[in-house]
Amino acid sequence: MMTASAYIDVAIALPVENTFTYAVSETLSPFVSSGKRVLVPFGRRRVTGYVLGPAEHTDKYEIKVILDVLDDIPIFSPPMIPFFRWIADYYIHPIGEVIRRALPRGLNLYDHLTLSITASGEDELSQERLTPLQREILTHLQQDPCRMKALGKTLGRDIPSSLIRIMENKGWLVRKREMEGGRTRPRTERHVGMKNDIEIPQDLSKAKAKIIQILHAKGDLSVKALGKHVPSASRLIRPLEQAGYISIFEKKVYRDPFGEPVTPDHPLTLTEEQNEVVSQILGSLENGFATYLLAGVTGSGKTEVYMQLAAAVINMGKSVLVLVPEIALISQMERRFRARFGECIAVLHSGLSAGERYDQWMRIRNHEVRIAIGARSAIFAPFSDIGLIIVDEEHDTSYKQESDFAYNARDMAVVRAKLSESVALLGSATPSLQSYHNVEIRKFVEVRLNERVEKRSLPDIHLVDLRKSRDERGAHRFITPALHAAMGETLNRGEQSLIFLNRRGFAGFPLCAVCGDPIRCDNCDVTLTFHQSQKAYKCHYCGFALPSGSRCPTCDSPSIKLLGLGTEKLESAITSLFPDARVVRMDRDTTTKKGSIVAILKSLRDQEVDILVGTQMVAKGHDFPNITLVGIICADLSLCHPDFRAGERTFQLLAQVSGRAGRGDVPGRVILQTYNPQHFSIGAAVAQDFKAFYDKEIAFRRALSYPPCSRLVQLRISGRDKGKTRELAQEIGVICSALRASFSQSVEVLGPVESPISKIAKHYRWQILLKETASGPLHRFVRRMMAQQPAMFHQRDIKVVVDVDPFFMS
Repeated sequence: MMTASAYIDVAIALPVENTFTYAVSETLSPFVSSGKRVLVPFGRRRVTGYVLGPAEHTDKYEIKVILDVLDDIPIFSPPMIPFFRWIADYYIHPIGEVIRRALPRGLNLYDHLTLSITASGEDELSQERLTPLQREILTHLQQDPCRMKALGKTLGRDIPSSLIRIMENKGWLVRKREMEGGRTRPRTERHVGMKNDIEIPQDLSKAKAKIIQILHAKGDLSVKALGKHVPSASRLIRPLEQAGYISIFEKKVYRDPFGEPVTPDHPLTLTEEQNEVVSQILGSLENGFATYLLAGVTGSGKTEVYMQLAAAVINMGKSVLVLVPEIALISQMERRFRARFGECIAVLHSGLSAGERYDQWMRIRNHEVRIAIGARSAIFAPFSDIGLIIVDEEHDTSYKQESDFAYNARDMAVVRAKLSESVALLGSATPSLQSYHNVEIRKFVEVRLNERVEKRSLPDIHLVDLRKSRDERGAHRFITPALHAAMGETLNRGEQSLIFLNRRGFAGFPLCAVCGDPIRCDNCDVTLTFHQSQKAYKCHYCGFALPSGSRCPTCDSPSIKLLGLGTEKLESAITSLFPDARVVRMDRDTTTKKGSIVAILKSLRDQEVDILVGTQMVAKGHDFPNITLVGIICADLSLCHPDFRAGERTFQLLAQVSGRAGRGDVPGRVILQTYNPQHFSIGAAVAQDFKAFYDKEIAFRRALSYPPCSRLVQLRISGRDKGKTRELAQEIGVICSALRASFSQSVEVLGPVESPISKIAKHYRWQILLKETASGPLHRFVRRMMAQQPAMFHQRDIKVVVDVDPFFMS
């Protein structure tokens, strides 16, 4: 056994609780430090681990020795380790998995069991002694070695481990462990440079002489850049190297994720309100942690406030992290910041390739940039000296990650600011109830921008009662005369319109004209949506599709009625009403290709679009001065969701999309169509009165003891077997009820019940809600419950997800 000189605390990149102590050999000891990845033995496997710091030696267990150190410098900064520990503790998630999700994709190494056929196995295939399954296995392995899990999937059946062992003992196949992963690496390009003190002969060809001349003048260049001056350079550099005149070498380069160049700008003169906000926050930057809620009406200049604060923080020698809710907004924010701060900016979001994301991560880690802009995952940006964290549109639900690692980047921003003794600034025209409640209980400090810049007026909102047009036919049923006339007037003035409908597709409710049954998804408990451009009925949850010519699955009738409305049908109707208008649709269907969002926004900015039709993508934070009309086709869609936050989301969405109008010199107007004009959420949105909405909504939350007046944990149980999934949900419910009686009666147990959408992607879904007034007792309750029956939470066929502070109830 190797002599160990140190012990380290390691988090394993697998879904396992706790951290583990490893020994470090004298050989590797100089290379180990906190924040680096190490290759470690774990059971029979070799996996990636993350060094969290030194550990105490214990004689209770045999301490294994690390196998290798995988990084030259720490991949994340050591000050982030307390942040990772807090996340793992609060969200009740393994710390190794937390760190794995935080890092760029493709970095980690794992070994996997691979099966290969032997010569004896090849010979056995010609005999008649094999069982059908054995023959199937060996026939498949003849083509290529494969992993055990992949073999079962390919053959469409479970492969017993005992059968594999029998076949191995007979010498027909071999099992071996192979390392996989680590696909994301630095990018390198070939560069050339002059060698020192070399005398260049006069008889070189013109092209070779030009290469020498360019390298003398410009220094080291990439072969690609040199080729722009001398097209034949790639062919000529090798002979020049062999002659000893130049050297050819590989150099690390960064992949460029940015769009087109931007024109530099300069700080604007602040309004009196903006100046007061900036002065107040600047005054607290040197005083440690604080959280501010910037409540500013749409068009009040929040982004300029962000940039002037960022400049002050950079001048203090610290870094700035800017979070925006969606990729569509990153482009706009990145352009504004690059115009002001140049190239000292990194971007982090899921739209980047694995290599681009790795490069941006390393630029931050190597202190080459001072500002990072990104969506929710950018909260993990590896800064070691944060001075300011900005969360734009802090109310947006996109900050909530909904996978098995269910975190809220907005809440984590506040915690990270606290741990780094910096300032968190949350901005929104429609603050979340949670954040405004934190203002009321003095956790946050409110700063306000009550007026638009240059004293521009808020848009005039005209409410249209859709109940009066329910007997209309065709497009006039959802494009009322008031909206139709307003769109025509806007077009005639050469201005732009934004028409909002938060439902994509052509028809959301196709049903049989004979038997009346809807066309449903085979895998989910939902109706399919008809997409005319794709000539298919599609499921928006699992991707299941049927061709447009499909017959009714119940009665085999070919007669299908396309009921319901989506952005695709809306775009078609608008094109019919205004055939000369340039109409563009922006929803998930039109923005799947890389760069498509940026292209649509650029065409809108360059006034190549007259009418933009879109879903909630168009409602958030975009600033286009020539949009003077916003039409809201149906304001009620989000009110119908089975969720206690439905009213809040409706108010926020309506207020946000209304705020896209009149952000330039021409006043804006909004035509808001609704079937529920009396609903207080819609009334508050029309009046543009957040405080009136908050006072009414918080009274309901207090009466029902729902967040922000309480804390929730949601247990989501899902599995392919309907009966087993129901049984496990009921078993967990029994444990929760018993624990409530013996441990904490203050915890309220709601459920188990089937989820509102009871099946998604062939997985049956149940849920349990746990409610308490404080997070501490609630988290202790959940941990005690998980400790009683840990096997229930780690089953192969049924997944149980613990969602702390859930956002979505469906």
